[in-house]
Amino acid sequence: MAPKGEIRTVAGLFLKLGFTAFGGPAVHIALMRRETVDKRRWLSEQAFLDLIGATNLIPGPNSTEMAIHIGYLRAGWPGLIVAGVCFIVPAMLMVMGLAWIYARSGSLPQVGWLLYGVKPVVVALLAHALWNLGRKAIRTPIQKAGFAVILAWYFLGGNEIALLLVGGAALAMGSRRGGPAAAAIPIVAGKLPYSLGLLFLKFLRIGSVLYGSGYVLLPFLRRELVERTGWLTETQLLDAVSVGQFTPGPFFTTASFIGYLLGGVPGGLLATLGIFLPAFCFVAISNPFLPRIRESQALGRFLDGVNVASLALMGGAAWQMGKAAVADAACAGIFAAAAFLLFRRDASSTWLIAGGGLIGIAVRWLS
Repeated sequence: MAPKGEIRTVAGLFLKLGFTAFGGPAVHIALMRRETVDKRRWLSEQAFLDLIGATNLIPGPNSTEMAIHIGYLRAGWPGLIVAGVCFIVPAMLMVMGLAWIYARSGSLPQVGWLLYGVKPVVVALLAHALWNLGRKAIRTPIQKAGFAVILAWYFLGGNEIALLLVGGAALAMGSRRGGPAAAAIPIVAGKLPYSLGLLFLKFLRIGSVLYGSGYVLLPFLRRELVERTGWLTETQLLDAVSVGQFTPGPFFTTASFIGYLLGGVPGGLLATLGIFLPAFCFVAISNPFLPRIRESQALGRFLDGVNVASLALMGGAAWQMGKAAVADAACAGIFAAAAFLLFRRDASSTWLIAGGGLIGIAVRWLS
């Protein structure tokens, strides 16, 4: 049984990240690395890389699974549950609150000014994480060449799972190891009768089979909730996805928004439980096998290859986010300042995100 102090420490860290981790899975992982590798020394760079590789090999939301893995390693079974719940619940509550507003007004609050300044900071955090992780994972000429090939394949539209598996195998062969009322928006007349039980099962199925980034969630949701059941309109679905993008924490809390629209608070809670429950199960099953994978020379080389492929995918996501986030001179200035403070001063990521948001509001207001 883990000491209560360790459980409280795990809870405090992941509650903080749940309230402040904007920017999607790659940024969440970058923030977790700063907190658990750089600041707290809970994990080595290699151990953190191994967790990234492991989460990429199982279905579910990668950053949430990273939180669950870290909680388990730090505080055992209680830590596994506490870390995941504390990372998910803040975002779920924010998303359901916005769903309550949306259900009554039919529109979403405008947060563009805040995100204008946060996004360049997020890109700087990604660059910092990639630099530090890359120095550990990408050492040999074969690994460097593999990173470049996988990155190019990613930009050409390669499937993420194929990139991880094929890239990992190829690099392994070439390497040698050394409260509120129900929603007011009406449910669309559906092709299937709506029920809370069926809502839960649909999100449980999605959480059990969905690989890749959070953006892969959109076609799954559209097929299940717009085309097959008719429970949502296209507009409602896109609004739900937008909420998942501009709130902190896991992108999969889009399910909380949809569940609330369809069934009020019970619907929001059941949809959230359904989509995240498989992640807890997959981590609980896979975590004990990580030491055995690392001890095996063949499997260890494969995991090293998956780590390189994972960093290539993170690099591709960082580049695409950077093109969108650093859109003008003011954004470039925010990015440069954040990068300087990270690389030279080891500044707090939380304060950088808060500062970027305030600068974004000020710049937009003055313009």
